Amino acid sequence: MNKKIKIMLFIGVILLLTAYFTFPIVKDYLVNNMGKRDLQSEEAAFTLKAKDFVAEFAAKEADANKKYLEKPVVISGIITSVNDKEVIIDDVVVCGFTAAEASLKVGQTANVKGRVVGFDDLMGSVNMDQCSINK
Repeated sequence: MNKKIKIMLFIGVILLLTAYFTFPIVKDYLVNNMGKRDLQSEEAAFTLKAKDFVAEFAAKEADANKKYLEKPVVISGIITSVNDKEVIIDDVVVCGFTAAEASLKVGQTANVKGRVVGFDDLMGSVNMDQCSINK
C-alpha cells in the first residue's frame, strides 16, 4: 500500500476514535449546561398523586421511564420532609428546587411541578429537579 494512503487511513481512524469517545462527554455537557428548560412556562404532561406515580415505576420501570422521563409532571401529596432545596412528598418523591422554598412546611399538602429525572429502585423513590410549587 502506498505510504500516503496508510497515513490517511491512520489519521482517519484516529479522528473517528476521538469523535466516538468525546461525543458522549460533549452531549452530557450540552444537556446539563445549555439545555435548561423553563419548566414553569411548559404545560405539565401529567398530573398524578405521588404514591400512584411511584407505583408505576415500581411495577414497570422501563415503561414508566419511556412515559415520564424528562417530562414536566405535577405531583400532589403531603410534604414529609423539607431540607433547604429538597422536598420529599409522601416519602416517595424527591423534589429538587432551584431555590429554597420557605413557604413549604412538613404536613402540608402540595402540588409540585418538576422534571422527572429517574427512579431510585434502592430507595423506592422518584427523583425530580427544577421543581416549583404549582398553583
